[in-house]
Amino acid sequence: MSEKATLNFDGTSHEFPIVVGTENEKAIDISKLRDQTGYITLDAGFKNTGATKSAITFLDGEQGILHYRGYSIEQLAEKSTFLEVAYLLIYGDLPSAKALETFRADIKKQMMIHEDMKNFFTGFPSKSHPMGQLSCLVGALSAFYPESLNPNASEEEENKTMINLLAKMPTIVSWIQKKSLGHPVVYPKNNLGYIENFMNMIFGEVNDEKTFDPVVIQAMHTLLILHADHEQNCSTSTVRMVGSSNANLYASISAGINALWGPLHGGANQAVIEMLEDIKNDGGDADKYLAKAKDKNDPFRLMGFGHRVYKNFDPRAKIIKKACDDVLEKLGVDDPVLDIAKRLEEAALKDQYFIDRKLYPNVDFYSGIIYRALGFKSDMFTVLFALGRLPGWIAQWKEMRDNKEPIGRPRQVYVGETIREYVPLDKR
Repeated sequence: MSEKATLNFDGTSHEFPIVVGTENEKAIDISKLRDQTGYITLDAGFKNTGATKSAITFLDGEQGILHYRGYSIEQLAEKSTFLEVAYLLIYGDLPSAKALETFRADIKKQMMIHEDMKNFFTGFPSKSHPMGQLSCLVGALSAFYPESLNPNASEEEENKTMINLLAKMPTIVSWIQKKSLGHPVVYPKNNLGYIENFMNMIFGEVNDEKTFDPVVIQAMHTLLILHADHEQNCSTSTVRMVGSSNANLYASISAGINALWGPLHGGANQAVIEMLEDIKNDGGDADKYLAKAKDKNDPFRLMGFGHRVYKNFDPRAKIIKKACDDVLEKLGVDDPVLDIAKRLEEAALKDQYFIDRKLYPNVDFYSGIIYRALGFKSDMFTVLFALGRLPGWIAQWKEMRDNKEPIGRPRQVYVGETIREYVPLDKR
């Protein structure tokens, strides 16, 4: 007999099933609560509410655990590639060598984007944020591929759309970067891998194919793998919510991009670099700002330290720290902003104040440093986050459709005015 939770109030008793996940997570299934009692639950921010059952990502914030489809993030970051992890997230298992080669080839064939999309850039203001451009361009893909609008598309048609978006995203991101610099776009090349193609389109020139140190390529694989999925966060929940209306994949991902844009979500790594810039402009005294961070009466807070979900440490930060150290050593970057970052990191890891409060550098801290060292502008950081998160968003959208989940429709507790008589305009 399955375990149940009992709710007693107003002299009545109601039972609700207990749902236990494969990692022993427990939930009370209240889907029949309103039907049985007339009540709903109130949970601001949905911090204690599970909106779905998912087989994609397991996250334990207290223990610092992150798994994709049962594989530890540590193993995947060390042994896998970004496209292999994308395949794992979307299709459920690591691919065979043949399946992976087919996957790569299918993506490579679709990396070109329609020339008419260049016209969009002439309409964007010169200082428009890259995330606004990305959201617009991804959403616009549905106009170029109207077959994706069919909510009853076959599995084959759905797969073509997923491949198409995975292929075109790095090209779109590179165009945004090039246009912001006033440079001509660089087209994808069939002889390059996914990451190599992306980096060449970003940093190469029309008449010169650029090569990159393997340490840099590996760091990009690591960064994108670490960002590939993170369970039911703000942007992922947005993708599933929009997709639940039978919105097409492009529209759903575009909505997720807008959710990611917020500084409390995907904009955190950009905020790290902006904070470091402010410290540099104020004389570069890291100790001064560490003291400000510890002063409860000072509004300043260190960006990139601690995490909303991970209560002990961010497992991704341990992995990315090594990638960060490797990149900085290999490139030999001379940058006072990055020097400040290293001083803050060293002090925070040794300072008892930060240790006691488990305010360790997180993935946003290190990713911002790496992206800056590689030569990306800070307003591109969140776009790079979106590029990494894309496979997770696609996997979550696909799972939602495969499970035939109902349209999302949260409830509310109304606290406004009760019924009022209308007052004519001349008497107000």
